[in-house]
Amino acid sequence: MKTTPFLGEPAQLRYLDARFEVVRAGRYVRCAVSGEPIALESLHYWSVERQEAYANAAMALKAWQQHARR
Repeated sequence: MKTTPFLGEPAQLRYLDARFEVVRAGRYVRCAVSGEPIALESLHYWSVERQEAYANAAMALKAWQQHARR
């Protein structure tokens, strides 16, 4: 995975209900669907079950739909 220079190093998070814990410090995570960087202060959508982040509600819905088809 490549780094994004303007955001620094990626964080590693543990996604919980209504919050997340920082496992490894960083400034962003990547959207599991689009791959785009998400600044931690802008992170609002994730899956506790799949432990992955989403850039927005549309990406979260897309991931849910893909998972539901399996």
